[in-house]
Amino acid sequence: MDLSRRRFLQGTTAGVAGSALAGGLLAAGAHADAAAGTQNTAAVPDVVAFHGPHQAGVLTPQQDAAMFAAFDVTVNDKAGLASLMRAITERVRFLTAGGTPVDLGAAAPPSDSDILGPVVPADGLTITLGVGSSLFDDRFGIKQAKPAKLKPMAVFPNDSPDPKWSHGDLLLQICANNRDTVQHALRDIAKHTRGGMQLRWRMNGFRSPARPSGTPRNLMGFKDGIVNPLASEADKLIWVQQNAGEPAWATGGSYQVVRVIRMLVEFWDRVSLKEQENMFGRKRDSGAPLDGVTEFDPPNYAADPNGNTILLSAHIRVANPRTAKTDESRLLRRGYNYDAGADLNGNIDVGLVFCCYQQDLERQFEATQTRLINEPLVDYIQPYGGGYFFALPGVTDATDWFGRGFLS
Repeated sequence: MDLSRRRFLQGTTAGVAGSALAGGLLAAGAHADAAAGTQNTAAVPDVVAFHGPHQAGVLTPQQDAAMFAAFDVTVNDKAGLASLMRAITERVRFLTAGGTPVDLGAAAPPSDSDILGPVVPADGLTITLGVGSSLFDDRFGIKQAKPAKLKPMAVFPNDSPDPKWSHGDLLLQICANNRDTVQHALRDIAKHTRGGMQLRWRMNGFRSPARPSGTPRNLMGFKDGIVNPLASEADKLIWVQQNAGEPAWATGGSYQVVRVIRMLVEFWDRVSLKEQENMFGRKRDSGAPLDGVTEFDPPNYAADPNGNTILLSAHIRVANPRTAKTDESRLLRRGYNYDAGADLNGNIDVGLVFCCYQQDLERQFEATQTRLINEPLVDYIQPYGGGYFFALPGVTDATDWFGRGFLS
């Protein structure tokens, strides 16, 4: 790390970070999954079904706009928490289906902000609710119901955690085809849950168009998320199963990792193309591994044991050595770029909201992230926020509600 970058980081950490939250660019959403599966490019339907055994927004094809909003619960007893969860369920059920807001009369405040017009469109909206480990403290008498592996997010070497941007009792992942639909959903839920929860932090995200084709790119210019597990592998890698050491209510849920990672693009843009590609292990123009032709070609590590073509330190090689053992650490990535303007020193503040889903935090995310400690890319990224959450099982029908399994 050169002196100018050290000074830059000292300036930015005073504003957004502290000491050391997850290290490498897996946390920045690079290409860490094994060969099974391909990029999900299916179109998002206008109405994504809300009811079902699993929440939407996990296997749903990625929409173009997103928001990750963490909240602190402000009610003080179990009954209040149950009421809050019912209110969230009611709003998500309406918003994801779309429709005409109720008319409360001219003398009352309007029931809807009307930023989407008089009829709320569904617009491919999904709202995925996750719970943090802090929800299972002493406030609500539900400590025994906590998912077995849920905990505060681990801090890895090279991380710069900022408490203002970390953790939360609840997390809403709001995704839709358009940004105003995402904004509308947050405002609607905030209005109907006022007094029950308070916003802790939030970050807007966007998904870039495929340029020129194939997988979209991150703000370092590389194709991001080329390979994900197939839907047929979800029971193996994503959804919590029965008799897996988890509370019975957790079956059908998934562990969610969200990490807000700044990309130091003003330094990255001064690095030679060859060095950039060697750090990733992929060609920037096509997304192909350095020993391949197309973005979906699997790298052949067996034919390159000494790292002559794809360096042994390359991100894709360290993140996923593609062995039988590391096959079990694959996870489902669902990240979004972000643009937060400029910091107090006038530096560009952009990056990635990395999001992934898995059955087991330790076996999947933490095992992969541990392999990435001190990879070369750490000089160009700064993880500083996010948290570990458990995405609840789905709401099965019109009588069900979020959290009923551990609050009834």
